Amino acid sequence: MNAYSGLERRFARLDAIGDAAGILGWDSQTLMPDGAADGRADQLATLRGLAHEILTAPETADALSAAGEQGLDPWQAENLAEMRRVHAHAASVPGDLVEASSRATSKAEMVWREARAQSDFGLLLPHLSEVLRLQREIGAIKGAALGLGTYDALLDEYDPGMRRATIDPLFAELRTRLPGLVAAARERQAGEPAPLPLDGPFPVDAQKRIGLALMRALGFDFTRGRLDISLHPFCGGATDDVRITTRYDEADFGRALMGVLHETGHALYEQGRPAAWRNQPVGKARGMSLHESQSLIVEMQACRSREFFAFLAPLVRAEFGRDGAAFTAENLHRLHTRVEPGFIRVDADEATYPAHILLRYDLESALIAGDLALADLPGAFNDGMRRLLGLTVPNDRLGCLQDIHWPSGAWGYFPTYTLGAMAAAQLFAAAKRAEPGILPGLATGDFAPLRGWLRTHVHEHGSRLPTDTLLERATGSPLGTEAYLAHLEARYGRPTAE
Repeated sequence: MNAYSGLERRFARLDAIGDAAGILGWDSQTLMPDGAADGRADQLATLRGLAHEILTAPETADALSAAGEQGLDPWQAENLAEMRRVHAHAASVPGDLVEASSRATSKAEMVWREARAQSDFGLLLPHLSEVLRLQREIGAIKGAALGLGTYDALLDEYDPGMRRATIDPLFAELRTRLPGLVAAARERQAGEPAPLPLDGPFPVDAQKRIGLALMRALGFDFTRGRLDISLHPFCGGATDDVRITTRYDEADFGRALMGVLHETGHALYEQGRPAAWRNQPVGKARGMSLHESQSLIVEMQACRSREFFAFLAPLVRAEFGRDGAAFTAENLHRLHTRVEPGFIRVDADEATYPAHILLRYDLESALIAGDLALADLPGAFNDGMRRLLGLTVPNDRLGCLQDIHWPSGAWGYFPTYTLGAMAAAQLFAAAKRAEPGILPGLATGDFAPLRGWLRTHVHEHGSRLPTDTLLERATGSPLGTEAYLAHLEARYGRPTAE
């Protein structure tokens, strides 16, 4: 117990350092002046380097070897297992490589903003090349230590236990089934009157009030978090200070609205993690596929339902001072469930969204393997958009520069979005079976039945259970495509060929 107790104190310090880095990272994407970028890169690199030193220190390794499960309760035993997993990842990577990667990503993120604004991939290329070089090196080193391929080693950091051998068959089924589903949905929509457009402008202040009202309804704790603006929506911050962001467009309030709902889903998971273990590895979220399932349960499963729009429509009419057929619940629902291929991933409908992920998964796999030169990324991205969605990308801003993930060093992250969509469908179907009040509650803005079920079956478990074990206990099945495809067919129509 002495060795284990010392480890708990050590990992609590690491959590505090991570929280400080999280707030600095949030600030760099929301409020920080551009001229502070180099200093911020050094600050974050120093904090991450310090955390790496503590995590990989000989004393940590000695304590992990000395600590045994005898005398530990089940949560403590799982915490020790998570400590060992985190340590194995970190101990394989030299500290100077951790700091070099941190500095490279901080610089690349800032240059990405300029490159995106100018729609010029060439500006980002040298900086992204350095990020990619370092990610390959990190993946190779971790893979050698963990007995994994380079890509699987990077993926494991975001989704522990997930492997390409699991992803590829699931994605192969989506590649086969989704084109027919999308075609059937668009054919059905073409035979119906088009939804009425919403004429702006929609003032940002009103959009923010709607977003805050929805966050309150969902159960976001504003004593431990806040909403801000960033170029790319995200959920970050610290353990008891969860920061979410969105971006506003006065011509289209739906973009900010859905961004807020998505990020609030992430935030509810963070705020719902087991309180007694929040500063320990076992108290963290299980992985990004499960994290994405929580954002997509809110944004896609619950908040694109007919029931939700019955609650939303009066709020929208009141805040924008609008009335008429365009602002009815039915028309708002049709607008937000319209299947139409588009350039921007974060604005995509749920039927075409997986195509954006399949493309990025293929591209990042090829880039990590060295099968695609980074200089050829814009052309490869554009070819994939044409092949998968039938779209001709007009510029880099609408193409390979739209996401911050690769400049920020998040290689191996993209597949978790669609894996999360599958998990969300399974969890929401199980929740509705168990709690008949969920759908009626959405119509009145009462999210308590859904939130309560997710707290019990997902949030409060932290990292105690592997993802598939958690899903099997909650839904009766491991991760699969069946519930996801059934959900899409129920909402958008079954392909006639089937």
